Amino acid sequence: MNTNRRTLIAGLAAAPALLLPARFAHAADPLKISHQFPGGSDAEGDFRHRLCAKFAQEIDRRSSGALKANVYPGSSLMKVNAQFSAARKGALDMTLIPLPYAGGEVPELNIALMPGLVTSYEQGYAWKKAEIGKALTDLLADKGLVIVTWIWQAGGAASRNVPIIAPEDVKGLKFRGGSREMDLVAKAAGATTLSLPSNETYAAMQTGAVDIVTTSATSLISFRLQEVSKHLTISKTGKSYWFMLEPLLMSKIIFDKLPKDQQALIMTVGAEMEKFALEGARADDMAVSDAYIKAGAKVHDLPDAALAKWVALSRSSAWKDYGEKNESCARLLKLAEKVAA
Repeated sequence: MNTNRRTLIAGLAAAPALLLPARFAHAADPLKISHQFPGGSDAEGDFRHRLCAKFAQEIDRRSSGALKANVYPGSSLMKVNAQFSAARKGALDMTLIPLPYAGGEVPELNIALMPGLVTSYEQGYAWKKAEIGKALTDLLADKGLVIVTWIWQAGGAASRNVPIIAPEDVKGLKFRGGSREMDLVAKAAGATTLSLPSNETYAAMQTGAVDIVTTSATSLISFRLQEVSKHLTISKTGKSYWFMLEPLLMSKIIFDKLPKDQQALIMTVGAEMEKFALEGARADDMAVSDAYIKAGAKVHDLPDAALAKWVALSRSSAWKDYGEKNESCARLLKLAEKVAA
């Protein structure tokens, strides 16, 4: 075979690959989804992990295997406090993370756990289509992140020794709020505060480093805080001063490199996961009381009068501080206040 013939055959063999989009020209590496929460099965375990696993299964199925994802629970891939920054830089593909954890890096994100600003799931999920939702989406895009799934969770207060119902109950105690703004409210009520991620709360409660942990109902169960708590305060009516936005995020650097059809698939499946997220959060709101009672703790309701006290104190402390931080924070707060409770 002469040189020209060999060159022609080699060129024809290579041609089909050249016609394919870059991601399909060779087997693409699966997306990496990292989070801090415990793993589990499809039917059991922390719903936030199950949501990530379900998302991975759906994009695999609907893309006929062209788009895959692996889920890394329990900070097994990356420590939780590094995930936000890594995703911004394209060093991590996706993360499900409480947005206030990134408040030190992007102060505006502390609005995602602003005590008393969101007091129901309906109000929280209404953000997505409201002006505040567009502003928050644009802010994150500017910081290099895409909101794939909006996830809201209600929370409560677990305590080592005394029930925590009204703000005055925290005076003189060590308090973990979950965000800078929740800590400001606790300080205004006379507590000292400790900042740490949810997966470190058990050890802190066990050793007495903290007396009170406020966190989502799911984390109150998943991190087994009932084993180190004597009291739990949680709303039985679905209302709370503690609602947090912890979305499934994707690195915009990674997202922008995908073909348009895969981008559309990710956003479609991500939006569909919101129904699963709401059902999971509400199921845990119901289950948390049973878990604590079974462990021997006393469960207390959050009455409307106590909720009103928390909201009033939040408005005069955390809201005021946040609104005065910069023009962007002030604007976001005003937009959020437009969404009716």
